[in-house]
Amino acid sequence: GEKPGTEQDEVKLQNASKQIVQTAILRAVQQVSQESQQKEKRTNSSTGLQLERGKLTKKHEKK
Repeated sequence: GEKPGTEQDEVKLQNASKQIVQTAILRAVQQVSQESQQKEKRTNSSTGLQLERGKLTKKHEKK
């Protein structure tokens, strides 16, 4: 028969692997969010100007 405690060890291993996967996912998500924020900061200056220009041209078209 199996030694007592082997099931507990398996559960511990499963939990550990789950934690590793979760932390890896969290890290990946954080990296992606940080990268997207940096990209937004870079593009915001140019897109912001484009949006303002678009609003101005639309106002003129209404007249």
